[in-house]
Amino acid sequence: MSPTANAETLRAAPGRTLRLLSYNIQIGIHTRRYGQYLTHSWKHVLNHPQRFDNLNRIAALMSQYDVVGIQEADAGSARSGFVNITQYLANEAGFPYWDDQTNRRIGRFAQHSLGVLSRYKPSGITEHRLPGRIPGRGAMAVRFGEGEESLVIVIVHLALSQRGRMNQLDYLGDLVNQYRHVVLMGDMNCRSNSEEIERLIDRTLMTEPLHGMNTFPSWRPKRNIDHILVTPTVQVERAEVLDYPLSDHLPVSMEIVLPETVRLAGDGD
Repeated sequence: MSPTANAETLRAAPGRTLRLLSYNIQIGIHTRRYGQYLTHSWKHVLNHPQRFDNLNRIAALMSQYDVVGIQEADAGSARSGFVNITQYLANEAGFPYWDDQTNRRIGRFAQHSLGVLSRYKPSGITEHRLPGRIPGRGAMAVRFGEGEESLVIVIVHLALSQRGRMNQLDYLGDLVNQYRHVVLMGDMNCRSNSEEIERLIDRTLMTEPLHGMNTFPSWRPKRNIDHILVTPTVQVERAEVLDYPLSDHLPVSMEIVLPETVRLAGDGD
């Protein structure tokens, strides 16, 4: 886990509420209508100054949370001005810890990544390459605490095809079942009542407190394809989709109460 400057020492007391956010940031592109997928397509391959104005606004939102999962970041390529977007957001939002996972590399032009920002120091991060006919999808398993009583937050961005998602969620189901306390978050490209999500819930006993809330497209949300699910041991206090349309997705937030056996440590513990 990469520390930013001036990392604080923090410890979550038993029963502490943890604030979570999942956001597909579309590499900082502010999309307002479908036509802009064509007219603004150059922003996916070329750098532009407005990207960082938008990322600053995204960072302001993220600064209100304890752990943030990011989809569609960039690890530092030509289109981002060779700036690691996850690191940039961590610095701007004041997070002492961050890390990213690059799942698809297109030379110097694009470094498609997942990212995590955290106010607590993870005890471990595992990178997973998800199955699929087209490579480039992954999952980050971020662990807080030790042993059976650790909290594991899994950040994902799933395939566009149903067949691909089914295989990926089968893989993730096996991963989730290795732990007691799990949060699974990200852009899953399928609805709450889809066959894929229902199959995952059947296999893992996870629940989705935020059911059927639309996140895409951000300017007129009609589809709920961004999700946060939890295992039965994780108590959810609040869950909502935020009206913060700075990408083509809306962010999803959740507050959870940590099981008493889970400890989150800051730097120096």
